[in-house]
Amino acid sequence: MRNVVVWGTGNVGRPALRAVLSDPRLQLVGCVVSDPAKEGRDAGELCGLPPVGVAATRDTAVARAADVDCVVYAATGDTRPLEALEDVTGCLRAGANVVSTSLYGLLYPPALAGPIADQFAEACKEGSSSIFVSGIDPGWALDVLPLLLSGVVADLQEVRSQEVFNYALYDQPDVVRNVIGFGGSMDELPAMLNEFALRSVWEPMVRTVADGLGVSLDRVETEVERRPLERSIEVSGMGRFEAGTQGAFRFEVRGIVGEAPRIVVEHVTRIDDACAPEWTQSPGGQSMHRVLLRGRPSLTVDLHSEDPSEPGAGAGGNATAANRVVLAIPDVCAAPPGPLGVLDLPTPRAAVRW
Repeated sequence: MRNVVVWGTGNVGRPALRAVLSDPRLQLVGCVVSDPAKEGRDAGELCGLPPVGVAATRDTAVARAADVDCVVYAATGDTRPLEALEDVTGCLRAGANVVSTSLYGLLYPPALAGPIADQFAEACKEGSSSIFVSGIDPGWALDVLPLLLSGVVADLQEVRSQEVFNYALYDQPDVVRNVIGFGGSMDELPAMLNEFALRSVWEPMVRTVADGLGVSLDRVETEVERRPLERSIEVSGMGRFEAGTQGAFRFEVRGIVGEAPRIVVEHVTRIDDACAPEWTQSPGGQSMHRVLLRGRPSLTVDLHSEDPSEPGAGAGGNATAANRVVLAIPDVCAAPPGPLGVLDLPTPRAAVRW
């Protein structure tokens, strides 16, 4: 039995709590929150379950206690990267392994370099601890799933992974407006779409698939297209998005072999389904992850997830992201110290209590 602390009870933290509480290999021993209104409340109640006898606390020292085997770090790193870095390395130095969806720089450990690499190496060495970062996108829909599906396709010519998503469904207004850029000026490139972000968040997925296939890439290219809203819209919980502001974008991150794109990550992202209607649409409406393998045979797999605890496509995707890292905890705890990538761990599997 591994003792686990869940740090954060937002969109990923809530399903992470439910995943820990349902896993017979894990024991919840702490729950860290930042909202004073949540302090003292039972962790079960915070994630929609009956009380479990673990009270939420704003005292982060609970995550560094001597009996903690692993911390599920679900606090946001998008808008507070330096704080997230300090939180996580503090846990690692204290001897707690960490799984997280927040620190994109650790999605592909071979690319770690410079002071950040040194900081994680020293923290893991000091605590004899490991860290694994994943999610859905970036995460399992772009790395382990395409690699698994490639095992039934001969003469493979291209691997393409897509996210088609309406961010009106994503309950995080600050990120939607200030990181992703919906409702912002078309004259300003949002943080999510700059070259550094594309290469630090999605290039790791391309390189992981290449490594898994035993392929050497000649280079990685990026391409971005953006479209303005043709009408003003109101989004529940996020307010008004004006016509003429950013309403949709698509990007590709392409792994090139020779002159051919062989491994491609593509996003088609909207705040309004009527914006850029000629771009790929989800046949189920509003959200989809899709893997397309071109070969013999060509294979298309569409994914749509729903969480019985919370409504909406965003909640289903968040649950798979949380489950991906929670289910890896026993393998992460058993691994050698240091940052871990997808190919360092066994194929993920469910933990059942039948």
